[in-house]
Amino acid sequence: MRRGGVIAALGAVLGMLAGGVAASPALADGRGGGWQFLSLPPTFTVDPVFCGFQIQGTTVVNMGFVKALKTADGTMAFLTTGADTVSLTNPANGKTIAANISGPFKTIVSPDGSVTFVGTGHQFNLLAPADAARFGLPGFFVSAGGLTLSVAADGTVTSLSMEGNVLVDLCTALS
Repeated sequence: MRRGGVIAALGAVLGMLAGGVAASPALADGRGGGWQFLSLPPTFTVDPVFCGFQIQGTTVVNMGFVKALKTADGTMAFLTTGADTVSLTNPANGKTIAANISGPFKTIVSPDGSVTFVGTGHQFNLLAPADAARFGLPGFFVSAGGLTLSVAADGTVTSLSMEGNVLVDLCTALS
């Protein structure tokens, strides 16, 4: 289940990035320099594996941008920044919280399929239960500051280091 949860979370993040990279350059609203508008989905669902209950998400502010860079060895780096806010609701009890997930952060996809996320701002993070326990962090949380997460090509989390703070444990806040 751990790998499945991580792969689902990675798929969601990379899917959002791919959508942004494919967006029209005109949508970057004059930002220029290779930046593309990052179109977040208007609504999304967070799987119960992360908190023990389903969470419904709604994009409130969608002004993020992504820039894709490719190195000679085939490594892809996606730089993400801007202004993004989501509203998260536990449909079972109606509790809702807004979260700033603007970043900035960098996603590095290596040719071997491994992925490294490097966050330096506000971002939401999803960890399967075993990984949350291993690293002493909540399953779904908003962090601020330095966070580096490395994932092997098979979806196994290989390392996580955090020099920032957990701003909100979303599982606790919405339970």
